[in-house]
Amino acid sequence: MSVTVLVGSQWGDEGKGKIVDILSEKYDIVVRYQGGANAGHTVAIGDKQYVLHLIPSGILREGVICVIGNGVVIDPTALLEEIAFLEKNNIKVDGRLFISHNAHLIMPYHKLLDSISESGENKIGTTGRGIGPSYIDKYARKGIRIVDLLNRKVLEEKIRENLKEKNNLLTKVYAHEELNVEEIIKQYVEFDKAIDKYVKDVPAYLNNAIAEGKSILLEGAQGALLDVDHGTYPYVTSSSPTSGGACTGTGIPPTKINSVVGIVKAYTTRVGLGPFPTELTDEEGEKLRKIGAEYGATTGRPRRCGWFDAFLVNYSAMINGIDSVAITKLDVLSHFDKIKVCVGYELNGKPVKSFPTDVERLSAVKPIYEILPGWKKDISSCLSYSELPSETKDYLKFISEKSGFRIEIVSVGPKRQQTFYV
Repeated sequence: MSVTVLVGSQWGDEGKGKIVDILSEKYDIVVRYQGGANAGHTVAIGDKQYVLHLIPSGILREGVICVIGNGVVIDPTALLEEIAFLEKNNIKVDGRLFISHNAHLIMPYHKLLDSISESGENKIGTTGRGIGPSYIDKYARKGIRIVDLLNRKVLEEKIRENLKEKNNLLTKVYAHEELNVEEIIKQYVEFDKAIDKYVKDVPAYLNNAIAEGKSILLEGAQGALLDVDHGTYPYVTSSSPTSGGACTGTGIPPTKINSVVGIVKAYTTRVGLGPFPTELTDEEGEKLRKIGAEYGATTGRPRRCGWFDAFLVNYSAMINGIDSVAITKLDVLSHFDKIKVCVGYELNGKPVKSFPTDVERLSAVKPIYEILPGWKKDISSCLSYSELPSETKDYLKFISEKSGFRIEIVSVGPKRQQTFYV
C-alpha cells in the first residue's frame, strides 16, 4: 500500500501533468484533490500533445483509475469536453473515471461574476473561469454539489434561490441583464444524465482501496505559493494546493499518507499578478520564456520568468513536508552561459530569516544570488543522470542543498522518454 501526494512547489506550471503521467505507471489510482478547470496539465506522448484541465493525467495510462475529489470545483462544460476529447483519441473513460458526489459545481453565474470582477480595478489575475466565486458559495453554504443533481426538486430549489440573489447583484450592482433560470436548470439536468455513471462516494471508495492494498497518487493543481492560506495572499488561488489539501479534498486521512513528492521547475515562473523577487524583465527573462515555451496551457497567457528561488522552495518544502522532488525543464537552462540561483533575501539591508508571504514585504525584498556556470550543451537526449554534464550535476546538487530536498526524478524535455530517475 502506498499513498503519495504530488504537489507543485512554486507558483504552479511546474510540469505536474507530465510527472503525474510518469508516476501513474506505478499506481492503481490517481486522484485530483483541488482546483478547477483553471489549471492545464500538458502531457506529450509521441507526436501527440494532451492538455487536461480536470481529469488526472493518469487517464493516459491504460488501466489506471482516475478520480476527481470533493475538493475540486467542476465546470460541466469543461468536463464533458474533456471526456469527449479523450474518447475521440481512443482513450477509454467509462469505468476508469469517478467523480465525488460531494464536489461542488461551477454555475454560469460564477463565471460571469468572475469575469466582471477581473474587469475592474482590483484584479487578482484569475483565469475568469468561475473558480473563486464557486468556492465563495461553497464556504457560504450556498453551493450546489454533484449530489444535488440526483434530486431534481432539490436542484431546482437551490438554483432558483441562488439566482434570486445573483440576478439582484447582476442587475442592481453591475447593471447586467438577468440570467435565465429555466435555461440553467435545463442545462444542469442534462449534465446529470451525462455524468451519472461516473458519480461515486469517493472517500469510501478510496479508503476501501487503501485497505485492499491499492496504491494511490494524489495530484494537486497550481502550486504551493498559490495556496489560499500559505501562499502570497491575496494573489493566490481559492483552494489549498499544498499537501494538506490532499486530505480535505479526498477524504483520505493524514495517517494514510506515505510520502510527498514536490514538482520543481529548474527556474521560476508565475502567471498573473503578485510579487516575484527573482523575476527577469530583461532579455534573459524573454529568453527563458521563449525557449521554455512559457505560455499558459489553459489561457495562453505569457508567464513571467525568473531565476530559481531556493529560498522560496525551501519554504515550500517545509509546509508541504516534501520527501523528494522531480526537477522539470532542466534542458531550458542549457542556453545560458551563467545561471543565477537565489539563496536568500535582504530587506532594508538586513537578511530575511523566513519566507515572507505578505505581499508588501515580499515586493520589497532584494534577492541574494549565487552564480553558477552554465553547461551550454544540449541535454534533451540524456537518458540517465550519469550522462549529464558535470556543470549540470553541480547545478542540481547546489539547488538541492540550498532548497532542502532530495532529487528523485529529472525531466529534460516534454516527452515521456525525456525523463529519468536519479
